Amino acid sequence: MMTGHMAVTILGSGTCVPSLERSSCAVMVTVGESKILLDSGAGTMRRLLQAETTIFELSHIIYSHFHPDHTGELVPLLFATKYPDSHRRRSPLSICAGEGLAKFINGLKSVYGRWIELEPGLMDIIEVNVNGRDTLRFKGFTVETIPVKHNPESIAIRINSANGSSVVYSGDTDFCENLITIAHDADILICEAALPDDQKVAGHLTPSLAGDIASRAGVSQLVLTHFYPECEKADISKECRKTFAGPLLLAHDLMKLELS
Repeated sequence: MMTGHMAVTILGSGTCVPSLERSSCAVMVTVGESKILLDSGAGTMRRLLQAETTIFELSHIIYSHFHPDHTGELVPLLFATKYPDSHRRRSPLSICAGEGLAKFINGLKSVYGRWIELEPGLMDIIEVNVNGRDTLRFKGFTVETIPVKHNPESIAIRINSANGSSVVYSGDTDFCENLITIAHDADILICEAALPDDQKVAGHLTPSLAGDIASRAGVSQLVLTHFYPECEKADISKECRKTFAGPLLLAHDLMKLELS
């Protein structure tokens, strides 16, 4: 793949509610040779295989927050990484999230012990600032994060390729200025729209609120995701069109988008 080329694959467009069509939250962003996993809810590894990607190809995992529908397959992923010998991880895996990531992983190790411990030097734990904007620099791309309105550790994530392409992932959030800030002029905003407009709950967005954020940020394309079953009974596109007139997609598992 050419240097700087970006691609986005929606691995999970659903929630904690079991669904045959929608796995829990997960997105893969490919930048050049790097494969970055954003969240890893239930069903992620199966969807990765369907997207012709193995867990050993992942270079980074970035968590928007620690709720189970966003982190549920971290333990199985780490466990599977150790087996079989012929396919063990050989290159480091960077795991990034907000404050509390090390404590979160240590808590998992207290339950599962050595079964999720990788060989020395193969797992890099990075905690980002949850009190303001932060930037991580990697070969060929940068990761920007900013706190959003959901959990204390919740962050929105922006990935910028070396050639200027950008993808923003909202994670879970209520309406907040920080998401508008980090999504400014992004090529793609992948934004949660958990429930229809008339069923708004605290800590989550609706289609029209997501559209409002996208309009204010001036994004080139909006992809709505994180749909509870109630969304299947509503006209999500129509609700979003109250506030957003640009290119709009409703996410489904294994949807793929290419950026130059």
